[in-house]
Amino acid sequence: MVEGMNNEMTEFKELQVGDVVTGTITKVEEKQAFVNVGNKMDGLIPISEISSLHIEKVSDVLEEGQELELKVIKTTEDELVLSKRAVAAEKAWEDMEKKKESGETFEAEVAEVVKGGLVVDVGVRGFIPASLVERHFVEDFSDYKGKKLKLKVVEMDKEKNKLILSQRAVLDEEATEKKLNTLRSIEQGEILEGTVQRLTDFGAFVDIGGVDGLVHISQMAHHHVDSPSEVVSEGDVIKVKVLSVDPDNERISLSIKETLPGPWQALEGKVKQGDIVEGTVKRLVSFGAFIEIAPGVEGLVHISQIANRHIGTPGEVLKEGESVDVKVLDVNIAEKRVSLSIRAIEEEQQAKYENEVKKEYQKEEDQAGFSLGDVIGDQLKKYKN
Repeated sequence: MVEGMNNEMTEFKELQVGDVVTGTITKVEEKQAFVNVGNKMDGLIPISEISSLHIEKVSDVLEEGQELELKVIKTTEDELVLSKRAVAAEKAWEDMEKKKESGETFEAEVAEVVKGGLVVDVGVRGFIPASLVERHFVEDFSDYKGKKLKLKVVEMDKEKNKLILSQRAVLDEEATEKKLNTLRSIEQGEILEGTVQRLTDFGAFVDIGGVDGLVHISQMAHHHVDSPSEVVSEGDVIKVKVLSVDPDNERISLSIKETLPGPWQALEGKVKQGDIVEGTVKRLVSFGAFIEIAPGVEGLVHISQIANRHIGTPGEVLKEGESVDVKVLDVNIAEKRVSLSIRAIEEEQQAKYENEVKKEYQKEEDQAGFSLGDVIGDQLKKYKN
């Protein structure tokens, strides 16, 4: 019997710090667990040696009967201290080193939300700084706990127990791949749906599938646009036409104007010969004035149709930017031409005025005639009497 005990003690002493053994959980307490590793005396796993993350109770992680691979971190004649964390960490560091070298992407669940970022357990404590979580700014990370993230190793130092991970690196790669696919697939002339990302003084950048294209301010509408915000807002989903693609420089020129009905087509049926419409003087030239009567539609008032008198230049009567009433003399949608007249309106107004004066004069004359007849009649009656 003594010899048997000696053999057991000898077997027990053979375990050295650093050895890795397999054991079965025999008892779970709040701050520690006991493990049978084939010796008469159970080994002990302190709560601090269970995981790289903070644990409130051992029972949250371990249960009786569970088999574990453990590392010996302390051994004496009456105590055997084991670590689950050390075994997991050893394997994790090797695994993370391989993933860092290969650039491999892996998944991990967020275990904690801490100041400055997120923590995951990959066998060792991995930290994801706030700036490396998303491609955009995140103000509150509280709903990230328990969420699975796709990660890459960006920095590691085993000696300092430092492991920095990034989800943003994965998202950046995905965005780059998506951008390249878009650049390779889109063709000039295509009409696509996109989302307005941001506005500038010179136009709007529109996301058309992982890559931003520029709608220059001159391509925003058929009429003159002073600011892109007159036409679109950030977040708007719009249709755009691809004007040109430069994959090497990742440049795409887009147009909103080209997806809209032309101003001349929109004018059809709305303006006809004989109509009087209001317009804005856009340009003065030696032979007349161009008047905008609808967005993107200009008609010509020939110099001979500007006034009902002879003028040397259009500038004697008109100024750029002023509003005027014009009469439509002719409309040709196919040739995009409208002939206008200011003189015709003035002549019509003059004729109307002259006609009204004539009628008024005739009325007064008639009234005067009746009065005279009445006077003569009265005098004749007196004479007869």
